[in-house]
Amino acid sequence: MRDLRAPLVCLIAALALSGCMGRTSPVGGDPALDSMAYGQPSFAGPIAYAEPAPPREAYNLGPGDKLRVVVYGQEGLTNSYAIDAAGAITMPLIGSVPARGRTPAGLAAEITARLRNGFIREPSVAVEIEAYRPFFILGEVQAPGQYPYVPNMTVESAVAIAGGFSPRAKRDQVTLTHTDASGAGRFIAPLGTPIGPGDTVFVGERWF
Repeated sequence: MRDLRAPLVCLIAALALSGCMGRTSPVGGDPALDSMAYGQPSFAGPIAYAEPAPPREAYNLGPGDKLRVVVYGQEGLTNSYAIDAAGAITMPLIGSVPARGRTPAGLAAEITARLRNGFIREPSVAVEIEAYRPFFILGEVQAPGQYPYVPNMTVESAVAIAGGFSPRAKRDQVTLTHTDASGAGRFIAPLGTPIGPGDTVFVGERWF
């Protein structure tokens, strides 16, 4: 009997050990160790799902924009040009070039085509925005008026640039007028709404 008892004890111990290994981790276990053991990430809080950012529209040029036009190898043509009230820039050799509504790349292509037409055999042109046209903020702010546009501005930052709200301002939303290639549109916007060059922000008056 002694010879049979030792293998039986070993068998019972092996079964007990395998049962322990098959149990799941206790609720109070270390999440970092759990993630290492089971190959899944652990999270300290609730999961937030962000929506993909919408694609940014190509910038359409307009009166008031200041451009840097580079014609490689042609120092007499490389210069800064402001888009005038008619929506054009005026360059040596080719004169007035319509810019309103074009993208910088589109304007560069137009300048290239005009220079190639009897002036330069293989022109290479780049157009960069040197300064954006200003935006306007009106209504119930401390200092309404026209201000230089800074990329990535929002309604809230525009109000800050204008000195903040007046005591009578309606502070939760504004009226935003925006113009793009499809025309002008006016809509009610919360403070986090992005604004673009040439936009007009109107802060209304609260009634209570």
